[in-house]
Amino acid sequence: MKPLWLLSSLIILAIGTSFYLPDKVGKAEKPNVIIIMTDDQGYGDVGIHGHPTLRTPHLDKLGKESTRLTNFHVTPMCTPTRSQLLTGRHALSNGAHMVCSGYTFIREDIPTLADYFKADGYRTGLFGKWHLGDNYPYRPQDRGFEESVIHKGWGITCSSDHWNNDYFDDYYWHNGELEQYEGYCTDIWFSEAMQWMKEMNKKGERFLTLIPTNAPHGPLYLPEKYRKTYLDMGLNRHLASYFGMIENLDDNVGRLEEFLKSTGLRKNTILIFTTDNGNASSVKYYNAGLRGGKESLYEGGHRVPFFMRWPAGKLTRKEINQLTDVKDLLPTLADLCDVQYEPVQDFGGLSIAGVLKRSPQPELDDRKVVIQYGRKPFFRLELPKKGDAAVLWNKWRLIRGEELYDIEADKAQENNVYDQHPEVVKEMKDYYNAWWDKVQPDLQHINHIAIGSPYENPVTITSHDWLLMNSSNSWWIREGINRSGAWNIEVKKDGKYEIALHRWPKEAETPLRGAAPAYQAVDARFKEGKALPIQHANLRIAGQTHWQKIEEDALAATFEVELKAGKTQMQTWFYDKNRNQLCGAYYVYVTAL
Repeated sequence: MKPLWLLSSLIILAIGTSFYLPDKVGKAEKPNVIIIMTDDQGYGDVGIHGHPTLRTPHLDKLGKESTRLTNFHVTPMCTPTRSQLLTGRHALSNGAHMVCSGYTFIREDIPTLADYFKADGYRTGLFGKWHLGDNYPYRPQDRGFEESVIHKGWGITCSSDHWNNDYFDDYYWHNGELEQYEGYCTDIWFSEAMQWMKEMNKKGERFLTLIPTNAPHGPLYLPEKYRKTYLDMGLNRHLASYFGMIENLDDNVGRLEEFLKSTGLRKNTILIFTTDNGNASSVKYYNAGLRGGKESLYEGGHRVPFFMRWPAGKLTRKEINQLTDVKDLLPTLADLCDVQYEPVQDFGGLSIAGVLKRSPQPELDDRKVVIQYGRKPFFRLELPKKGDAAVLWNKWRLIRGEELYDIEADKAQENNVYDQHPEVVKEMKDYYNAWWDKVQPDLQHINHIAIGSPYENPVTITSHDWLLMNSSNSWWIREGINRSGAWNIEVKKDGKYEIALHRWPKEAETPLRGAAPAYQAVDARFKEGKALPIQHANLRIAGQTHWQKIEEDALAATFEVELKAGKTQMQTWFYDKNRNQLCGAYYVYVTAL
């Protein structure tokens, strides 16, 4: 029999401990995760990285409190970076390696970061830019996100976004349903994210939150007070607008910080700040000494800021200059949060959880990383080609197999030392060639937009997703640009389908032949849409060809067709009275009847 004093001590200890242990121990031990990813903001576009003009006090403070990855790389274009973040796989392997081209979709058979965290009991939310597919089965709600508020396509004002959205009081898609929101877009993304996280916190739920903003991607629309600050410094309107958008972002990071403090979430929340590619608007003004910007294979195209703060996580490293990559985020976060995931062997990222915590895990000194994506010539896009890549290895950068730079001695990549280091060139080329041979078969995979699915009917398909054809800007729609492309389509069930071909989106309420009215936006003016002499419409799908003569005031050319379940292509054209091609149907509305 235990002494009375021992039993009394155990009872007191148990009672005392109960005041400090949360009700749901398992949930409370795991951190929440917030990832902020801005658009087109380069490595130098934060004050902590030496910018001489830009004011980012909240980001600078976050950077000082964080572990900073100073050699962190993404892809020089937005969709491939986002696909790599969510899958931990290289873009050429996961299916989403291009923009606005029919190759912006993550393969259905690949789970996402949100899928893994959701399966572990996390609540998952995304607020802002998606750019990985506007249709089933590629939308956020199809890829693991329970809550989402997004614009469509590459950004506000693109062809698939709501007509006349202008960054202010716009219409966005909330879990697939169109709703209007009051305020400036960046403010809305943060406000909606914080409101959702507040609700999750009240329920005692862990959460994974992505806030991928469309700012500071162009067009550079913003509240005038942010632009005025930089105009008063003597900068031109373009630079003043770009810097003003980043300052607004910084203010929102400050709002998020106050939210985390007031809700008690700050301590056990992993907060990450990074960007999706290099500088797109002010490379010549300041680029932290790096060469190139967005789309470039040089360092300025793919080295970006990365801050990670987790007060409760005891991340002992304050600055890590080893080679790291956006693909590392999924395995790293899964390890830090004790979430089960499926490691990717050939084209995947590495968990750097051990490096962050100085565990015995090996350092990353000898890794190699390939930077490659589908290029974007002005109108016709191209699938990735062998050799059109950058290979990163320690201090070395091999560009297109033709140029070699020592990034430690030559940060600006001005001195090509290719001929001086043949052994380095050979090793890097051999690595790339073996890598390409493995990844090249994945490039043959084709993703299809579904019609006839119970998860989306009717379906709105736009020129944003024409196969290898760029017609993704609303101003090109207004101009009536003369091009058309095919869509990869999967018919989910046999039956009759109504397919309505539009030159303008439904919400524009403009006839096929008509000129859409000009629109005075808050920070710009959208010019009048050009009238086209459309007389005939042509639809080609599943081996069928259909024609229709267009009436004077018709809003659309509407066809009813019988389709068999299966994968196919669809393409459209509008013609004048002499059957000269004018343009494709930029908007097609498909309903399974």
